[in-house]
Amino acid sequence: MKNMKKLLAALLVVVLAFGLAACGKASDGKTHLTFQIWDVNQRDGMQEMCDAYTAKNPDVVIEVQVTSWSEYWTKLEAAAISNQMPDVFWMHTNEILKYADYGMIADLTDLYNDEDPDYYKNHFSEISLANIQGSDGRYYGIPKDKDTVCLVYNKEMFDAAKVDYPDDTWTWDDLTEVSQKVYDATGKYGYMAYGDDQLGYWNFVYQNGGYILTEDKSKGGFDNPATREAMEFYINLQKEDWCPDQNYFAETSPGTAFFSEQGSMYLEGNWNLLASMQNYPEMQGKWDVAVLPKCPNPAEGDGRATISNGLCYATAAKGKNLEIVKDVLKFFGSEEGQRIQGESGAAIPAYIGLEDTWVGVFDQFDYKLDVQKCVDMFDYGVQSVNNASRSVWKPKVSDELLRIYSGKSTLEDGLNNIQSYIDTAEAE
Repeated sequence: MKNMKKLLAALLVVVLAFGLAACGKASDGKTHLTFQIWDVNQRDGMQEMCDAYTAKNPDVVIEVQVTSWSEYWTKLEAAAISNQMPDVFWMHTNEILKYADYGMIADLTDLYNDEDPDYYKNHFSEISLANIQGSDGRYYGIPKDKDTVCLVYNKEMFDAAKVDYPDDTWTWDDLTEVSQKVYDATGKYGYMAYGDDQLGYWNFVYQNGGYILTEDKSKGGFDNPATREAMEFYINLQKEDWCPDQNYFAETSPGTAFFSEQGSMYLEGNWNLLASMQNYPEMQGKWDVAVLPKCPNPAEGDGRATISNGLCYATAAKGKNLEIVKDVLKFFGSEEGQRIQGESGAAIPAYIGLEDTWVGVFDQFDYKLDVQKCVDMFDYGVQSVNNASRSVWKPKVSDELLRIYSGKSTLEDGLNNIQSYIDTAEAE
């Protein structure tokens, strides 16, 4: 009982720290809304969008609040339990099924019915819409952005190795051959194949025609021959002299290694490219981005794939300002709202046709990254992997992969265990 009291007290403190949902009109006669996000780099863009709304609706005030990724979900869950969620908040594909299926976030399927019953399908991709669906197929958010994974490479190291820069003809063979040549010429790492999912092996699995989850998301795909073949290729990269092992990555991220010029290539999400340009001005002109290398002999398909994900805007199902918040969300999903987001550089808008707003942000730099490559890859994007039990199986999968990398488990046994973790979690 004492432990329970302590837990409830702790949750109350967390809720208060997170910021309670607005309680109606304040003394100034305006409705004050809270908007919670986890990325400080996007705060200004989100505030610009809010200011555009409040300029048209001066009786509403929206405060953008930022917290860290790890704290965000702890606080949001505590706020949901106490029915004190922020008025507007970001929702991630990792978490949306949990909040939607338990009725914690509002169903927004009919939000645009008065304007266009087919609004969602007319303005957002199938992947963007899949990212906002609950298990019942209804929409529980407004698509915010969309992304792809690209290959980042160091031009100076390629020049030193006398090899051409990556282009859309590159395959896995080119990736490994050039990695060896860069290592031989410079002593620096080639492609840094760390054991991540979205920014690592997921892309290779789908390029080879494999899959992490079955189409109905009820079972894993690690018993599929194409999946196992891709996993074997990716994991074995660590055996090469030009690739760091996972112990290295436990202390140094690939991005940190790359921008300290210790390695020549790694996979990065387009959402981090602008911050990289801003944070490493001394590296401008030394690096660029390319589409992902394709599988040379895929078991199925054309060998191309990039994991594509996207956030959404959501609100509580029982928020005290629900009708006003729905109007705010309607604006956030409009062409005007999404354009503001894109032009701020926050992210590629989910709204189809506004991709150039994000690309144009990079014109501010003397050296222009070829970020159009990130947009080009939407043609073969694969929805980021998710199902209702992912929060249960993901940590087990990550631990098992480390066991494989360290040699504590064979590749065959490890992949069998991963398959079991996913299937058991979903069945339960």
